[in-house]
Amino acid sequence: GLGDVYKRQLISKEMPNERLECIRDVFCFCALTGLAFTDADNLQKRHITTDDSGTTWIHKPREKTSVISRVPLLPYPLKILQKYEHNPELQLKGKLLPIPSNQKMNSYLKEIGTICNIHKNLTTHCARHTFATLAIEYGMPIDIIAKILGHTNTNMTRHYAKISEANISREMQRIGKVLTA
Repeated sequence: GLGDVYKRQLISKEMPNERLECIRDVFCFCALTGLAFTDADNLQKRHITTDDSGTTWIHKPREKTSVISRVPLLPYPLKILQKYEHNPELQLKGKLLPIPSNQKMNSYLKEIGTICNIHKNLTTHCARHTFATLAIEYGMPIDIIAKILGHTNTNMTRHYAKISEANISREMQRIGKVLTA
């Protein structure tokens, strides 16, 4: 599935330089948190909290709508945040991730697409789509995805998530098993 492709081609691929490594990290961070590019760019320490059970969360109002995105952080995005937490330039700006302008980011993502042999125009916006598609592929309920993405209703979320044929097939087979049991 999509998850394997990203893991194999994007996450584990050696980048030729630090600039592209940063861009890859930011893209993967967005793809694994569902944060829009501008929200990742404006992410600050105060948006990160750890609950009583030890789960680290992002609670951040979306730049576009002010609706709060609630995102529990997976180990990989956490690792990305830790990688940049002592970066003096970022500390000075009060930012957590090394993000250039949207235009630069998209042009670097083109390079990364080529390096990783991904035949799709990678853009900052793709990362959010990727998150929604992965979440659906792994069976996450749409209302939960909506909360993570900071959507006020699931119609907004559905438009993101192109439900994969693998998913459709899996669900159909589940029904088939019940009906033939």
